[in-house]
Amino acid sequence: MRLHSNGNASTEPVVRDAVAVVDQHLRAVTLKQFKEIARAIGRPVEAVQAALDYVRTLDPRPGLRYNKVPARLIEPDVAFVKHGDEWLVIMNDEDLPQLRLNPAYKRLLTRDGNDRDTRNYVKDRYKSAIQLIKNIEQRKQTITKVCYSIVARQQDFLERGIDFLKPMMIKEVAEEIGVHPSTVSRAVANKYVHTPQGVFELRYFFSESVQGPEGGGTSLLILKRRVKKLIEEEDPSRPLTDEQITRILQSQGIQVTRRTVAKYREDMKIPSTHQRRVKK
Repeated sequence: MRLHSNGNASTEPVVRDAVAVVDQHLRAVTLKQFKEIARAIGRPVEAVQAALDYVRTLDPRPGLRYNKVPARLIEPDVAFVKHGDEWLVIMNDEDLPQLRLNPAYKRLLTRDGNDRDTRNYVKDRYKSAIQLIKNIEQRKQTITKVCYSIVARQQDFLERGIDFLKPMMIKEVAEEIGVHPSTVSRAVANKYVHTPQGVFELRYFFSESVQGPEGGGTSLLILKRRVKKLIEEEDPSRPLTDEQITRILQSQGIQVTRRTVAKYREDMKIPSTHQRRVKK
């Protein structure tokens, strides 16, 4: 990252402090060791804070302005729509072309002038085309069945929001609709759904559970959100330990171990208690 002054004399000390901090003390910044940084560069803590405030105004990726990438537009493959008291699954296939077989190929099968090899070749290709159309229709039916299974299990999420997402396994849905789990996995791959809560990838709804005392279970996604929220709301001078977070979650009826909490925290790239502590 390159720092430079805009020519304003009042900002030059801030820029010099920012250069000193960025050049030698980024590790200390991540640990929020502002007093140590101040002593190292011979400046007051307030100057260090002003330097960091200035750094936050800078563009960390200035080259992107010369390499603009258009935003990816997602066209949902299916929509969950509530009609009265009933949830409907609506496939978005209006713009998809309907596959049809040219009748001319079928006539080749019965034309007397064609030799046996020609008729056998056309027959094989005709069967392959028919099978392709059937496979596409079967995949569409599988997606529809999977979606109705999701709707039946996730009505609280659809009506009340992400905090009410229930755990749901691919294996369970596969058993419910009578197919192999790999069939469900392939059917939902790279497929998106429009819901009242936004657009989501269908795989988003499949999550393991952490069991509570009532056996209802809590989605791992929701558990991670709760861990993150607890950390965001903690006192920076007295951050929560993994053991304290574990006890809070257990008091809310979620049976989880300290090791599991630590794993989820690390998965979300959240520093440890010591690293999060802000020294006053």
